Amino acid sequence: MNTPVTPLIAPSPANPLKLGTRRSPLAMAQAEETRARLCAAHGWEEAAIELVSVVASGDQVLDRPLAEIGGKALWTKELDAWLADGSIDFAVHSMKDVETERPAILTIAAVLPREDVRDVLVGAESLETIPAGARVGTSAPRRAAQMLHARPDLTVVGFRGNVATRLAKLESGEADVTLLAAAGLNRLGQNGIGSPLPSDTWLPAPAQGAIGVECLAARADIVALLAAIDDRPSHAAIDAERGLLRGLGGTCHSPIALLTTADGDMLTLRAALFSPDGADRIEASATFAADDADGPAALARTLLGDAPESIRRHFTGS
Repeated sequence: MNTPVTPLIAPSPANPLKLGTRRSPLAMAQAEETRARLCAAHGWEEAAIELVSVVASGDQVLDRPLAEIGGKALWTKELDAWLADGSIDFAVHSMKDVETERPAILTIAAVLPREDVRDVLVGAESLETIPAGARVGTSAPRRAAQMLHARPDLTVVGFRGNVATRLAKLESGEADVTLLAAAGLNRLGQNGIGSPLPSDTWLPAPAQGAIGVECLAARADIVALLAAIDDRPSHAAIDAERGLLRGLGGTCHSPIALLTTADGDMLTLRAALFSPDGADRIEASATFAADDADGPAALARTLLGDAPESIRRHFTGS
């Protein structure tokens, strides 16, 4: 259980801490959750933390896959600049959207309790009931490859945008089915939409369902304040998953799915790599201590060593 730390600074409505966030509805919901948890931990009123929003580059270009226009950095670069120049004190991120290599001056000081990690299928009750030859709307390489591996008869069409945008595209007939993160739907109060896919058979994305709070590593006062809302089991799982990505050299183009389960201080990480067309798949798992940084790296070496060239060329690890 987290123990609140003694605040090193005293924010107030007149002198609030500034929390940076993207301006999308889901990002704002994540920022509000972060503010609520931090204020509750320290006994502050809500106005002690001001939400400062930005339209991220990744939200401005929706007609091309993210990997073609700059990758995950398009979700973070504006907030990174604000942290560096002191415009904000910390920033909130969906950890699934944060690139593996971050600027050395920044640190993920807290990870909130992880939400549901599953994907939700919208437009059909299960993978088996999707009509033959149907169009699957997604721009995520993992979802596309997993779907084509399970159902090679289907066609993938590009589908980007926030939850409301993608649901509208589905309704207008741009695709027959799509996939959304259960965590995002839950945080938006839309958890009645679609059919969750079992996480043991349809592996989620790395860091799916996790909210991270980032600040300057040199801001010891902010790091200490954020420790009060850091969920250690969630943080350990996210570190392991990002460690695996680092070992694999995964990018926005790399189809990888994984699932982390915990047993006390031990983590089991199960991961599958795919070729983008879904034709080839390789899976491996490893169990290691939550603080063992070499566990994910060793699993990465095993996966790449066993993967065929059709998969390995989409990862830069060795």
